[in-house]
Amino acid sequence: MEFNVHIAMTWILFLALFPMTFIWLRRAWRIAINKDFSEVALKRGEAPANPERYAPFEATINLVAGSVSLAVIAGVLAGELDYQTWIAIAGSTIWCKIFLSFALSHQAHPMKLPGFLQRRPEHDAAGQTR
Repeated sequence: MEFNVHIAMTWILFLALFPMTFIWLRRAWRIAINKDFSEVALKRGEAPANPERYAPFEATINLVAGSVSLAVIAGVLAGELDYQTWIAIAGSTIWCKIFLSFALSHQAHPMKLPGFLQRRPEHDAAGQTR
């Protein structure tokens, strides 16, 4: 067997699964068990106004991604998964985790409209704000 870029990228992906799995499962544990909402739906390093609302979703995303990648690691080490299968599962898991976490963080932080698009307060005939 000759060493080339393809083999190097395969090893990088496989070895990267270990820390990713650890981080995802640790986040799920911190959110679900320890009730630490400091890493829930972060956008530019800021937590949303009510992170406990989005905590179950973030914990589920991390738990599922961590469990699937742990199963891939176990399958590869046991020799149960062939190359094409584990690469497809690992890659899909990573991309789904990234997209779902991105969507959740943007859902938790509503978009702020520019001043000219914001709703103006309504006034009655006496000039009082309703």
